[in-house]
Amino acid sequence: MELATSLAPTGSIDPVCRALGIPRASFYRHVRPVTTTAEELSSVESGRVSPRALGCDERQAILDVLHSPRFQDRSPTEAYATLLDEGIYLGSERTFYRVLVAEGETTERRNQLTHPTYHKPELLATRPNEVWSWDITKLLGPTKWTYYCLYGAIRCFERRSISRMRRGWLPRTTPMRGETDHSTTACST
Repeated sequence: MELATSLAPTGSIDPVCRALGIPRASFYRHVRPVTTTAEELSSVESGRVSPRALGCDERQAILDVLHSPRFQDRSPTEAYATLLDEGIYLGSERTFYRVLVAEGETTERRNQLTHPTYHKPELLATRPNEVWSWDITKLLGPTKWTYYCLYGAIRCFERRSISRMRRGWLPRTTPMRGETDHSTTACST
């Protein structure tokens, strides 16, 4: 960069950068680094008020309309459309939303039902044969597109399986172990 800077006053910078293999943008970034002053930062952060911004009385008029019993359960879009039908213009639809955002009132405006909390059912067995549970599990078979369903029943008090059954969808020519026919069902208890 220093060599390019020393050769720059002699002529155009383009051939110098090309000869040295550096991009022109990198050269100019090195020569003129970006600096921001405190004044520039403070002017950006201050946030100037637009001359077209709503006044306090106009904002309050919009809030009064949206809080009125007539529009309290309606969206700002519905309130805006209804007021326009009546020939009243307080601001744009987006302005209604901006005013509500500034007041922190952009949540749901309609009355909502509060649902009771759901209590997960609890199964409690105090003696045998009181509570049973069952499940179906899909198992992969030996070949592609072959599945077996394993059906199981459990007695909760004893925590042991009382019945299992496997069903498969597979055209077979030989019976499974324990089967005497060519059906696709095998049961064990």
